[in-house]
Amino acid sequence: MTLGPRLWMNWGPSVTDYPRTSVASMFARGRPSLLSVVVPAYDVAAYLPACLDSVLAQAGTLGRTALEVVVVDDGSPDDSGEIAEGYAARDPRVRVVHTENRGLGAARNEGLRHVGGDLLAFADSDDVVPPGAYATLLRQLTRTGADFVTGSVARWEVGPEGEALVEPPWMRRLHRQRTDVVVDDLPEILGDVFAWNKLWRTDFWRATGLAWPEGVRYEDQPATTLAYLRARRFGIVPEVVYHWRIRTDGTSITQQRSSLRDLADRWSTKLDSLRSVEEYGAPKVTAVMRDRVLAGDLHRYFAEIPGCDDEWWDLLREGVLSIWGSRSLTHSGLLPVDRLVGWLVEQDRRDDAAAVVTYARELGRPVDRVETPAGRRIDVPVIDLATVAPEALALREHER
Repeated sequence: MTLGPRLWMNWGPSVTDYPRTSVASMFARGRPSLLSVVVPAYDVAAYLPACLDSVLAQAGTLGRTALEVVVVDDGSPDDSGEIAEGYAARDPRVRVVHTENRGLGAARNEGLRHVGGDLLAFADSDDVVPPGAYATLLRQLTRTGADFVTGSVARWEVGPEGEALVEPPWMRRLHRQRTDVVVDDLPEILGDVFAWNKLWRTDFWRATGLAWPEGVRYEDQPATTLAYLRARRFGIVPEVVYHWRIRTDGTSITQQRSSLRDLADRWSTKLDSLRSVEEYGAPKVTAVMRDRVLAGDLHRYFAEIPGCDDEWWDLLREGVLSIWGSRSLTHSGLLPVDRLVGWLVEQDRRDDAAAVVTYARELGRPVDRVETPAGRRIDVPVIDLATVAPEALALREHER
């Protein structure tokens, strides 16, 4: 499998022919606005009620802003469609659209064809929107006149003491202050790729031709990357505005990284997003995108190297070389041992890469540091370090 022209080109229908209505002007004239929330549903009968309840509960904090919920039953094989219809029968704010199964991106795009609001949000049907989240985003949107606003998220994670909500440190860092910016001011925000922790102006979404890629996983990143690049300004709030469920039953896309399709789709969306940033033409933004944002989740794929088959390894290496081949992952924001693994992937040293990943996993702590005449470096005794480039072992000042 190669990284030639793939499904990332199928971005769904054009949405540039909708009338534009300014959110700011609506508020200036005192007219109430409408928030439309698109909720795709597929095989989520166990989670959908909690999601819909959390979205509908937002109405109590939205003031004069009304709420509508468009549930897209994406050909679900379970009772998700019937559950959604039950909500629609009891609550006129809920509408249900039934389609054949075409995937998350297509379901979101279908939902967009049925919304009537001047404000727009997305929620995945196995997650929950915490109380007051949309009101928090709306206050920042109206205060700043931004095209959209993004907030932090917390993940449900299972630990020794059971399930808990955890705000990832990198999300806290990206959303540490209430502000409105352009992407040049904070290029690291491109790492906040999620569809569902944001409140959008519908006229911005439609006028800029945004749509979710269809037929490919990880569809959030290409669309949100374009949104950051095309926005006049976007807002940021420090509050957690979304609770993201990490499933442990093997059904989550993010639990399928060892599959060839998952890896191919990941490279597809990374390359598509990188092209958009390169076309934007800001060297600083491009450097941050390549070295920090796109490299950010590679350690999760490196973890699959031990035991991978030849085709998966070849595709992993092809993707790494296509993005970092002229620069090397040794310059990236990965942790030291992952920079080493990345270099070994670049060099096609599969056995050594597998050995390092296995050693680090079994060690259960950061690898040792040692002093050398050339400076401080990591120590990984399972491979011949004399055959490794010094930059692949070196520690940076803040890592010492």
